[in-house]
Amino acid sequence: MDFRFSIAYFVAIMLKLKINTHLLECGTDEAGRGCLSGPVTAAAVILPDDFSHPFLTDSKQLSEKKRLLLKDIIEAEAVCYGVAHVWMDEIDKINILNAAILAMHRAIESLKTQPQFIAVDGNKFTPYGKTPFECVVKGDGKYLHIAAASILAKTYRDAYMKTLDTEFPFYNWKQNKGYPTREHRAAIRKHGPTAFHRKSFRLLPES
Repeated sequence: MDFRFSIAYFVAIMLKLKINTHLLECGTDEAGRGCLSGPVTAAAVILPDDFSHPFLTDSKQLSEKKRLLLKDIIEAEAVCYGVAHVWMDEIDKINILNAAILAMHRAIESLKTQPQFIAVDGNKFTPYGKTPFECVVKGDGKYLHIAAASILAKTYRDAYMKTLDTEFPFYNWKQNKGYPTREHRAAIRKHGPTAFHRKSFRLLPES
């Protein structure tokens, strides 16, 4: 067991399954909120009441290899799951916070079984119909279903950005996934923005 794995293992064994043990509850989270390009992606996951896994935790604490392994496990064992993108034009129209919440709503809406309660990562959400919800700051490190949603959101978005990279290799999206790295911004400065960049974001720092 390497050092990074051991940290994830001991964190994961402390995660709870869900907030309300007596309700059909989904966890939801998003990925890509801080990116300069590509969609913001959200996932919603309902896990079975007997679900556990020794290193399921916040996707940011795991390597890409472990995230992909967990993606397959989550998809195979979840009661149901949903993933949704909100695209750049929508982000530019409604702002990134509202777009992230909209992506979570769409992911929940796509669930084959609708939840009785929603556990949301973060501190902002708007009501999804009449379904009660609770926002949990750093919830992806506290609850298994939110952690599962964080992994699906991250892996699906990363896969999409790698696909885009084949068409726009100058930006190295396969590596930076659209985040504002020095290399990404240098490519924007040299080649200009694409239709996949978020025009409402500050793509280059002010000189």
